[in-house]
Amino acid sequence: MKIVKSLLISGIVCMAFIFLAMSGPEENMGEYLPVDSCTDIIVGKDASVDGSVITSHTGCCPECRVHVVPAQTFKKGAKAPVYYGLQDVRKPLHEYGKIIGYIPQVEKTYAYFHTGYPQMNEHQLAIGESTLSQRDELKVEFGEGKQIMTIEQAQLFALQRCKTAREAIKLITSLVEKYGFLPSCGPESEALCIADPNEAWVLEVFSVGIDWTPESGKPGAVWAAQRVPDDHIAVVPNWSIIKEIDLSNPDYFMASENYMLVAIEHGWYDPKSGKPFNWQEAYSPIPREWALSRFWLFFSTFAPNFKEWPNKKLTTPFSGYDAYHQYLESISYYPFSVKPEKKLSVQDVIAFQRSVFEGTIYDMTADTDWLIPDGRGGMKLSPMATPFPTKDMRELLDITWRRMVSRGGYGMVAQIRGWLPASIGGVYWFYLDNQYASTYVPIYAGVQEISPLYKKYDPDKFSDDSARWAIDFVDNLLYLKWQEAVKDLRSVRDPLEASFFKAQPSLDAKALELYKKNPKQAKKFLTDYTRECMEKTIKMYRELRNQLITKYTNNKQGL
Repeated sequence: MKIVKSLLISGIVCMAFIFLAMSGPEENMGEYLPVDSCTDIIVGKDASVDGSVITSHTGCCPECRVHVVPAQTFKKGAKAPVYYGLQDVRKPLHEYGKIIGYIPQVEKTYAYFHTGYPQMNEHQLAIGESTLSQRDELKVEFGEGKQIMTIEQAQLFALQRCKTAREAIKLITSLVEKYGFLPSCGPESEALCIADPNEAWVLEVFSVGIDWTPESGKPGAVWAAQRVPDDHIAVVPNWSIIKEIDLSNPDYFMASENYMLVAIEHGWYDPKSGKPFNWQEAYSPIPREWALSRFWLFFSTFAPNFKEWPNKKLTTPFSGYDAYHQYLESISYYPFSVKPEKKLSVQDVIAFQRSVFEGTIYDMTADTDWLIPDGRGGMKLSPMATPFPTKDMRELLDITWRRMVSRGGYGMVAQIRGWLPASIGGVYWFYLDNQYASTYVPIYAGVQEISPLYKKYDPDKFSDDSARWAIDFVDNLLYLKWQEAVKDLRSVRDPLEASFFKAQPSLDAKALELYKKNPKQAKKFLTDYTRECMEKTIKMYRELRNQLITKYTNNKQGL
């Protein structure tokens, strides 16, 4: 039956995939992505090849339009609006959602790059976000309680007002405590991977249920933060990673005054037990495979000899089906962070962000339903086989869905370099759509304006002037003959992306030379360069689109 099914599919599928729904099989246009979508990676300055601190974020929300919000000044006593709906891509570009409250405004703010989850400012402060699961008793949704501070709004305020990771943690936690933490990606908790030129921290924030009120005098959130050692790397795959908390070591730990109390009140921790308090165990629900799989991939990839990791490699075409013998390790098996066996570059982080679990039991292209006759009495992989089968494809082929690192939306890798002026040292490597098919473009911290191509996106209407649509068009065309078409993509995408990295040292030197004479001229130079990179990238996708439709049109598929 599998052979018959494969033959039928190879004849009917190719015409259906040109205009698939948005990249990422579970995404509905304009709606928020599922809460298990983001993977953040942190690299300490002594764990990176060039001494930079790195933080990152994948699988972000639909609001992918990036634009510069300039530094501003305000009159004393002004109020700053608190928005709900920052992630909504359907609102006009410079509108930020529904105003649900106000906080005191500061007299001067810093410039930052705005997206649904704001991620970097002019001072090289960078923040990645990853939604975490939390216990049902803590959950609260919009309209249920009096909480008003979403994590993305707190990020925005931090980027406007802070220069360092510690400053950002202090501000963000004060906001969620005073105004109440309001989950916005499902009623779930959040982690922020916050980095500056010297340090990187993981901040985890859990809500406190629908009964909280500002008048209660209690904190409107429960939170903990842990610093990633300079020679370590860490991953946050939609799951809490902080375990035991040592507040006697403030250089590495911070927490809310109620960090243990909330767990005691709910019966999740008994101080009389004699056991140390474990934050991860107290506030996280039953573990999920989509977190375990990414923990395993990260640690077994970058620290393979740290300990005996479970063997999840694909040894036969049927390894993924053998649930009976698969490992069910505890979340606690994975450390908060680890010293990598080799130092990581930005390109290493990008390569991991593009991971699709190739060669493991989670590899969706390894499903035997993708096998077709090879014409010589054997079987071969169908040219249609894709690591991103849509929901309809999975139902037709009986393929089990697996959560990968690579995912649609937008994302970034923030490269933070303290030995250079902030406007040059910070590089915001930004991609749109699915990073597996996308290109990372450099946006320097001193950039004053973004190409219009990257500021336009309407999920309900295709536009040739939209960078995301240009990339998404190619992403969809890959489905015509994935195994061959993806090689065409890489043949033009990889050299272009490599050229950005190759040019970086000379760009830095030129910008630094200009900066010493005139910082404004340096910023203009970096702005022009960033725009040039963006326009080169979209030109490449437009040309590739024409090549793919010509080469793989269904008029050439035969019967």
